[in-house]
Amino acid sequence: MSELISELDAGGMHAPVEPVDASHGILLYLEGVSVTFDGFKAIDNLSLYVADGELRCVIGPNGAGKTTMMDIITGKTKPDAGRVFFGQTIDLLQLDEPAIARIGIGRKFQKPTVIEPLTVLENLELAMSGAKRLRGLLTTRLAGAERDRIAAVLERVGLTAQAGRLAGILAHGQKQWLEIGMLLMQEPRLLLVDEPVAGMTPAEMERTAELLKSLAGEHSVVVVEHDMGFVRSIADKVTVLHQGRVLAEGALEDLQADPRVIEVYLGDGHAAG
Repeated sequence: MSELISELDAGGMHAPVEPVDASHGILLYLEGVSVTFDGFKAIDNLSLYVADGELRCVIGPNGAGKTTMMDIITGKTKPDAGRVFFGQTIDLLQLDEPAIARIGIGRKFQKPTVIEPLTVLENLELAMSGAKRLRGLLTTRLAGAERDRIAAVLERVGLTAQAGRLAGILAHGQKQWLEIGMLLMQEPRLLLVDEPVAGMTPAEMERTAELLKSLAGEHSVVVVEHDMGFVRSIADKVTVLHQGRVLAEGALEDLQADPRVIEVYLGDGHAAG
């Protein structure tokens, strides 16, 4: 729990930060990014641009660099070369992980990291307020604006009826939605979502697709996913990574006919779904 509290504190209440300038229409820039681990080039001269308000899916075989790319964006890994900017002016390579969370970049890992002994409502309050209010979580009264924010997020993620339930007894899909709600409480401009539908039922996958699509426009959303049926249901634009660089990019139906994509990824059975 201590690690999660540290993450929440990183995104909690802090002094105002520099506004994000996406006036050129691009929110996230990765240009010529490379990183090597023990002689292995995990990211190789990668250039990627995500538009403001876009929902982008990133696919690729294991070892393509998808996780490393998100590690670089969130400050967990520093590249050997290249530029990574949030908007026109914010150099992410000059910031650490807590600072990147504060400026409006949220990341959801594949495994939900909700605080199971707390209720859904308490998880959302903690995500909004940061770890400093943990001790007074059960006794502090929320302001009207805070209650309204939580109510809006509960409705958005479909958990209003579960607000008083302990997070630990939620279904798998509900835990995933709660974690997305916890990120939304921090008002991120960019959401990075890693394999959100792994282990979900078809009904949960459909609800997750609706949720992520509803976030686009107000937020930029980058989804790393292996399930091609799910990708097809949400993505207007898909990026295929291979050996640490962009292999192809565009509409999924075009990529499924691309011989390069078929050879390195879709030909191993991912085309199904």
